[in-house]
Amino acid sequence: MKVIVLGAGIIGVSTAWHLLNEGHEVTVVDRQPDAALETSFANGAQISVSFCEPWASAGAPFKVAKWLLRDDSPLLFRPRLDPHQWRWGLSFLGQCSNAAFERNVRQLVALGRYSHESLKRLVADTGIDYQRLERGILHFFSSAADFESGAAAAELMRQYGVDRRVLGRDEVLKVEPALAAFGTQIHGGTFTPSDESGDARVFTQQLAARCRARGAVFLHETAVSALNRSGDRITGVRVQQLRHGRFQTLSADAYVAAMGSYTAPLLRQVGLWLNIYPAKGYSATLNLKRPQDASVVSLLDDTRKIAISRLGDQIRIAGTAELAGYDTGLDGATARTRCAALVRRYEELFPGVADTSEPNFWTGLRPSTPTNIPYIGRSRLGNLWLNAGHGTLGWTHGAGSGQALAELISGKRPALAATGFGFCGDALPAPRTSVAVGAPAPRRA
Repeated sequence: MKVIVLGAGIIGVSTAWHLLNEGHEVTVVDRQPDAALETSFANGAQISVSFCEPWASAGAPFKVAKWLLRDDSPLLFRPRLDPHQWRWGLSFLGQCSNAAFERNVRQLVALGRYSHESLKRLVADTGIDYQRLERGILHFFSSAADFESGAAAAELMRQYGVDRRVLGRDEVLKVEPALAAFGTQIHGGTFTPSDESGDARVFTQQLAARCRARGAVFLHETAVSALNRSGDRITGVRVQQLRHGRFQTLSADAYVAAMGSYTAPLLRQVGLWLNIYPAKGYSATLNLKRPQDASVVSLLDDTRKIAISRLGDQIRIAGTAELAGYDTGLDGATARTRCAALVRRYEELFPGVADTSEPNFWTGLRPSTPTNIPYIGRSRLGNLWLNAGHGTLGWTHGAGSGQALAELISGKRPALAATGFGFCGDALPAPRTSVAVGAPAPRRA
């Protein structure tokens, strides 16, 4: 078939790669001049299969309420006159129970494992170099209460087969000696040796280049303006060439919506209401002054809820989520506060190790669902397929999501289906919901 993929982030490009493997003719459309220049550009760099708990839990409402008035809080909810934000928020509250948490975490673990294996095969097949470090992820705690809570979470995750090890302070410092200067303030940690880190942008751009070499067409600087619908099918996608302002309509046998947070507003044009809302995330990338003293193991700082990953002679500090619409600015007071907090925290942990005078700040909109589970599968419009809503786990779940969707489009049953992962169909208007080919019954949001 001829397939048009809308979006050239990690999800869209991975989908394109696996569609090529299935023998399809692929065109990728993206408004940026290259792949991975939006949400995939400067994320936390972690492949965090074993750190995949959904945000929604029994204790989440209390935490969100506590953080409401703090500009530097890990999760910042800014109420707006936006029905889509309130719909998302109410659905999120509906997921804040132990039963929902267990259901959601099982699916996230299943997708994470499947995707990690897919990534390993893809890297072995292509030889892509993206600053990969297979050193695990170390989560450290700065208070006894938080450490106790983290140990309990590790025990819960072990019930799902996740190898998350509980470490005392000395064991934490043995895994990552670079934390020694902060060691007296560490109460313990948890460690997942099977996790890894790497640069999502570099990986995605190199994978896109390999897709082009295999015949895929990439239409960059081309904005998606509308989908044309006739009955229960998409007949074309209207795009605008940004350099010249010209409009044209592209047609194909099948269409894949993989535009991150922008997938939801696009699909509302054709009557599909995905419960995806943007969570604005931030990162700071610093050059290292003393690389020999910088961390190598990818870190999670529980106090600030940030990730710290080594990328060659640079360090990436990323985190926080701000539910405040589609703003991607870095100049506002809240944005400046959140960016400064990332750099300040790194200096507290690793004094003098990085050059903090010229940080490279970035922000991106993570396409978040109330469950943290993405939409992967066929929509109720027969030739429109979805691969969106991966939230903070797009890098972790990208390879597997692309493989699963490409197989579904090709009429196959992905191995992921055998794990109990429910493909999409749950967020479409009731009662006319459908499930991807060969998928189990849809999950409900």
